[in-house]
Amino acid sequence: MRIFSFLGKKVGDLTIKYSNLPESYIKRSYEQVYWKNPTGYPQYPAAQIARKKYRFTTHRPWTGQFRRQNEPNTHRKKVFLEPIGEWSFFKGDRVEVMVGKDKGKQGIVSQVIQERNWVFVEGLNTHYRVVGKDKKFPGVTILSEAPLLVTTGVKLVDPETLKPTEIEWRYTEEGDKVRVSLASSRIIPIPKSAEETIDYKSKELYVENKEKDTAASDVTKITFQPKLATFEMDIMESMGIKEDRVPVKSYWY
Repeated sequence: MRIFSFLGKKVGDLTIKYSNLPESYIKRSYEQVYWKNPTGYPQYPAAQIARKKYRFTTHRPWTGQFRRQNEPNTHRKKVFLEPIGEWSFFKGDRVEVMVGKDKGKQGIVSQVIQERNWVFVEGLNTHYRVVGKDKKFPGVTILSEAPLLVTTGVKLVDPETLKPTEIEWRYTEEGDKVRVSLASSRIIPIPKSAEETIDYKSKELYVENKEKDTAASDVTKITFQPKLATFEMDIMESMGIKEDRVPVKSYWY
């Protein structure tokens, strides 16, 4: 059953690449190319000089604030992140804050920024900041939520004990991949709000556009059958070609 989970992940990757906010557009919106060879000339290799390191903050890569924070020829101090093998926090999760003034309080995750291992919890870990201040106007003081590290700042809440717990990814008998609490062995389902996109709030309420959208039945349809054969062998079998040549003997010394 794991093959279906693998194929489902591939469908999710294709959705990221070709959705209404595709990954290719996000990359183009913030990339800084200083020089590159012209396209359409086979004698020139596909070489370019571009910026490789960016400073990711609370502003998303396609916004003007992100461009101002990463202006050309300006380099900021590198931020070191602890690598996470498999992401386990999603929008809508109930978590408990483990550090700071709100330690021990529980809240709902409102935003996730995986580039910095950050999550924002509604109404917790807040601070005051002044916006719109200039020479004539004193500005407006607003309450802003600060990010928390998923490695040390928050933990998921066990749905049975309502206490923070470590989790582990496991497979059910049906082959579905789920998060399981190590404290009570209860499944922690992924919230529905994690599926929200610009197009719709939930998958059930989305109305397909027959002229532009690919039908859900076509997306979930499995058209590939795995075989213990190479690509050439698969083509020969489908076209009815039989190999009758005898390979020449070769000797290795």
